[in-house]
Amino acid sequence: MIGIDIGGANLKIVDEHGVHIHYCPLWKETPVREILQEYSKADNAAVVMSGELADCFASKQEGIEFLYNAVRDVFPEAIFYGTDGNFHTKPVSMLAAANWLVMADFLRFKYPDCLLVDMGSTSTDIIPLNAWNSLKGQTDFDRLKTGMLLYYGLLRTPVSSLVRKVSLDGTEVFVSTEFFACSGDAHLLMKMITSDIYTTATPDSCTTSWEHCLRRMARMVCADVHEIGEAAVLQIARSYVNEEIALVKSVVSSVMQRYGCKKILTAGIGSKILASWLNGHDLAAEMGPLSDAMPAWAVREVGLRTA
Repeated sequence: MIGIDIGGANLKIVDEHGVHIHYCPLWKETPVREILQEYSKADNAAVVMSGELADCFASKQEGIEFLYNAVRDVFPEAIFYGTDGNFHTKPVSMLAAANWLVMADFLRFKYPDCLLVDMGSTSTDIIPLNAWNSLKGQTDFDRLKTGMLLYYGLLRTPVSSLVRKVSLDGTEVFVSTEFFACSGDAHLLMKMITSDIYTTATPDSCTTSWEHCLRRMARMVCADVHEIGEAAVLQIARSYVNEEIALVKSVVSSVMQRYGCKKILTAGIGSKILASWLNGHDLAAEMGPLSDAMPAWAVREVGLRTA
C-alpha cells in the first residue's frame, strides 16, 4: 500500500522506497492521473487530500469528486481518509481537508500530551494531540476560527499578507499588495532556507537565486535593488519574518494553553525552523524526509493499521 496526500500545490507519496514529492499546482490543471500512474504497481492506496480547495473547482465537493476519480482511475480499490477519522470508498464531503487529522490519528498514541505544529509550503497546522474526540469533524473553516490553522507557510505566502509597512532608514514605508514576493524569498534572504528547499514556483517565474529573491523583495516597495540598496531589501525580508515569528508564537501559545499540552512537536518542510522558534522537538531530525510528507506517511500507516 502507498500513502497519497493530494494538496493544492504538491502531490506527496510515501511507499516502501521512501518519499516522493511532485510539484502539482491543481489550478494549472496538472495531470494527477499521469503522476499516479508511476506508482500503479502498488497493491492499493490510502489517500488524504486538501487540494479540493483549489480555485479551479467551483466547490469543495467538485474538487473532492475530481481527485477521487483521478485516484480511482489508477487505484480502483483506493481508500480515502475523512475528517470523521474513518476511511471511505465514496467521494463524501468528509474527505475535504483531512490531511491534518490523519497525522493526529497516528501520532496521538506515541505523543499523547503534545501539540503538533506542521508547517508546509502553504499553511501551518496546530494540532493538540490530546484532543482527539474534539478534533474529529472539524473543517478548515472551523480551525481558522480557533487558531488551529494558519494560512502562512514556508514558501508560498505573499509577503503583503503579513507586512503592511516597513521601516527603512527611519521612514515608515507602505508595501505594495501585489504578489511581488513570497515567504520563500524572505526565508532565503534571511538564510533560513537554501534554494534547493525553495521548490515552488516563484511569483515572477524566475529562479530562486539570491539575486532574483532580492529583486522580487525590492518590488514590495516598488523599487529596484540598486535604488534602495541591498540592506534595505533585507530589512523588508526581516520585517516579514519578524511578523511571522510573532504570529506563530502567539497562536501556538494560545492553543497550547487551551488544551493543556505539555510539549511541542514540529514537522513539515518548516520543521527545523519551527523547532528553533518554539523550543520544540523536531520530528524531521528523527524521521528525515518522512516529516516533509507526514500526511502521506500517516495515511499509509493508519491504512495498514486498519486493513
